[in-house]
Amino acid sequence: RRENALGGAGPGMKLGRAALGLLLLAPLVVRAVEPISLGLALAGVLTGYIYPRLYCLFTECCGQKRSLSREALQKDLDNKLFGQHLAKKIILNAVSGFINNPKPKKPLTLSLHGWTGTGKNFVSKIIAENIYEGGLNSDYVHLFVATLHFPHASNITLYKDQLQLWIRGNVSACARSIFIFDEMDKMHAGLIDAIKPFLDYYDLVDGVSYQKAIFMFLSNAGAERITDVALDFWRNGKQREEIKLKDIEHALSVSVFNNKNSGFWHSSLIDRNLIDYFVPFLPLEYKHLKMCIRVEMQARGYEIDEDIVSRVADEMTFFPKEERVFSDKGCKTVFTKLDYY
Repeated sequence: RRENALGGAGPGMKLGRAALGLLLLAPLVVRAVEPISLGLALAGVLTGYIYPRLYCLFTECCGQKRSLSREALQKDLDNKLFGQHLAKKIILNAVSGFINNPKPKKPLTLSLHGWTGTGKNFVSKIIAENIYEGGLNSDYVHLFVATLHFPHASNITLYKDQLQLWIRGNVSACARSIFIFDEMDKMHAGLIDAIKPFLDYYDLVDGVSYQKAIFMFLSNAGAERITDVALDFWRNGKQREEIKLKDIEHALSVSVFNNKNSGFWHSSLIDRNLIDYFVPFLPLEYKHLKMCIRVEMQARGYEIDEDIVSRVADEMTFFPKEERVFSDKGCKTVFTKLDYY
């Protein structure tokens, strides 16, 4: 990963780990190759078939998980993501299909929408972990937070240049790079259009192919429209699982495109149909909060106590005010509330 104004780790540490690995192996190499020159032997290792495998023993390599397991991804989504039947289906099919396609025509672009605490960040984490052992900490997974990395509207031109350089440099180093843009609803309008050439149907852009990269955009924009659909189904006595993507997707994309407070406002990424999937995250109900709490208790090594599960869930607030159907903070704060029990 290249160093630039946005920060980030450079390749020095990775090369250092690889060099350390070679030094640790040096005595073994000497015994195996004497009286042949150690220099010649090391040159053969470094330039021959063994080098990539040896290097990857001591440092993370691009595309280290050479094939994504659809079954493993589905298991993670089923066990960790609750109340999101639409998101599960879209993510499973889109990501597994893309990773296992040897020659994709364009990068995979996913735009995740919904209220805070519904699972958007969690899904990006699951995807990263199923592609790279290091997950979000991988050298090939890059997270941008709008309010942190692009805070000042007066610096948009600078941010555009930095963003292009950052993405170009990292994809040059690893074609299977993952880029996550959080808080898209707080990003300055027009900034994200800087990456439009990288998302289009081009074999090469300035000598670099972006076709194996993954771009994820996380946003609260459009959450109102998603809630309206979910609430209509509930009021009509229908199960939320009956909601189909066609009931939401078009209205969601239009809503985001026309939202002046969204980083996607009149964006060419939407106008040119470069977003592959608009993924709606439905507001969570009381039963889903209890599922989150149980999983968190297990993760902490606690025995599941249904009394505590209910007490934590009961502390949450719900909307609309009269019907109290959906949690207004999803599962985001149940984990901190669990600390008090």
